[in-house]
Amino acid sequence: MGKYIAKRLLMMIPVILAVAILIFTIMTMVPGNPASLILGADATQEQILIKEHELGLDQPYLVRLGSFLKQTFIDFDFGTSYWTSTSVTDELMVRFPRTLIIAGFAMLASIVIGIPLGIFTAVHEGTLADRIGVLLCVIGVSMPTFWLAMLFVLLFSLKLGLLPAQGMGGPEYYILPVIAQSLGGISGMVRTSRASMLEVVRADYVTTARSKGLSERKVIYGHGLPNAMLPIISVLGSNLANQLGGALVIEQVFSIPGIGLYLINAVNTRDYPVAQSSVVFLSVLFSLVVLATDLCYAAVDPMIRAQFAGGSKKKKRKEAAG
Repeated sequence: MGKYIAKRLLMMIPVILAVAILIFTIMTMVPGNPASLILGADATQEQILIKEHELGLDQPYLVRLGSFLKQTFIDFDFGTSYWTSTSVTDELMVRFPRTLIIAGFAMLASIVIGIPLGIFTAVHEGTLADRIGVLLCVIGVSMPTFWLAMLFVLLFSLKLGLLPAQGMGGPEYYILPVIAQSLGGISGMVRTSRASMLEVVRADYVTTARSKGLSERKVIYGHGLPNAMLPIISVLGSNLANQLGGALVIEQVFSIPGIGLYLINAVNTRDYPVAQSSVVFLSVLFSLVVLATDLCYAAVDPMIRAQFAGGSKKKKRKEAAG
C-alpha cells in the first residue's frame, strides 16, 4: 500500500506542473496590464514601464515562467500580491478554512442525507415516495447553484430577515451558503446511491440472503450496501472536488472571503501571483482528493486489497529467496 501511495504521489507531480504552466500562460495571454490597473488611468507611459520593471513583467515569457516554477515548486513560496503586497501563502492559509467549511459541510450533508435517501428510494422502487424522490433529484441537479443561492438571499435574508445575506461573522453566516452548495450534491448522491442499490437488490446473493430468513435491514445494509459502495465512493470523490469548486461561486454570491473570492478578484485585477498560486493550490487539493478516493476503493474492495497484499508478499518472497 505504501508503494502504491508513493507512486500516486509521484504521478501527481507532472499533473500539478502542467496546471501551473497552463494557468501561467493563460494569465499572461489575458488582456489587461497589471501595471496600468494598479497605477490608474492617469498614469503616464513612463510610470507604467517603471512599474512593469518592478513587477518583472518586462522580462521574456520563458524567464518569467522559470522564475514562477522555481519560486513555487523549489522555494515553496507563492509570492506577493501585486495590489496588497501581502504574502499569497499567508492569505491562502487564512482563507482556506472558510472554503473548507462550506465544502466540508456540504459534502457531509450529501453523505448523511443523500446516501440514506438513495437507499430508501431503491428499496421502495416504483412507489410514490420513489417517484417524488427522483423528481426532486432531477430538479436539484438541474438548478444552478448561484441562482439557488440568490433565491435564498431574497427569501431568507431580504424577505424574512432570518439569516445574514453576506459577509463573515458567526456560524449563522454559513447556513445559507452550505444549504445552497449542498442541494446539488445531495441530489446527485441520491441518484447514484439509488442506481447502485437497484443493481444490488436484484442480485442472486441478496435473494439468497432473504431466503435464509434474514431481516430486510440486515440484507440491505449487511449484504447489499457494501457491494454498492464502489460507485458511491467514486461519486464521493468527484463530489468533494465539485464542492470545493462550487464553493468558489458561493463565496462570490455571499461575499465570503475564502479562496474563491480571492481568486476571482485576482483575475479581475490581473493580480498574477494570487491567481496563479490559487489555481496551483486548488490543483494540489483536487489531486489529493483523487488519491483519497482510490484509497477508499482499496478499503472497500477486497480484490484491490488483495492486489496490494499480493504485491507485498511477492516482494518478501523475493527478498527471502535472495
